[in-house]
Amino acid sequence: MSAAEPNSRRTFIVHSSALGAGLAISALSPAYAAGAEKPEKKEEEVSPPEDLMREHGVLNRILLIYDEHVRRLEAKQQFDPAILASAAGIIRHFVEEYHEKLEEDFLFPRFRNAHKLVDLVDTLLAQHQAGRRVTAQIEQPAVAGTLKDESKSRQLGDSLRAFVRMYGPHEAREDTVLFPAFRGIVSEHEFDTLGEDFEKKEDQLFGDEGFFKVVDQVAELEKKLGIYELAQFTPK
Repeated sequence: MSAAEPNSRRTFIVHSSALGAGLAISALSPAYAAGAEKPEKKEEEVSPPEDLMREHGVLNRILLIYDEHVRRLEAKQQFDPAILASAAGIIRHFVEEYHEKLEEDFLFPRFRNAHKLVDLVDTLLAQHQAGRRVTAQIEQPAVAGTLKDESKSRQLGDSLRAFVRMYGPHEAREDTVLFPAFRGIVSEHEFDTLGEDFEKKEDQLFGDEGFFKVVDQVAELEKKLGIYELAQFTPK
């Protein structure tokens, strides 16, 4: 074999590889040229803390609705009691019976078993229970007759203020202390599995894309109250 032969063979292999790659690309090109769809990217899963924190966003928007009703009660302005009743219904069914039950069934026991933040968990649970009592106090008088009865109107205002006062600090403590600590007390597999469980529970109770349906319901109430436009909250 001459000294030139290895170089010739190497050159042949390089050219052959390049040609093969070119043919492969050419074979795929018509499919893309014809508008064939690329494989869809897998939808990113929402982690348990992220899921709970975005649900706090729904709660915050209801607190704004409650604040607006307090303002109108203090100014002795009329409002549609059906709007307040609907807002309290979202608190009852989405926040208390779903969101808080997730925390009570899946987070609080794990913190107790890990002996972490137990005092905080006990306080949060007590506030869940207090919140349900206050929601009942809001639901019962959220009728037209309440607005004509000064005593009932005052009691309704007190219940709304008590709910807003408690839940602002409540959710802030969960977002900044409890939820960030959760990742450290469960395994990676358990963490991922809980995210899937949360999503399934949400779909069972509220249907596919249930969270976004609830957000739309809240937005409709905001529009009826005239507090939907975000720009109106900007200081002059």
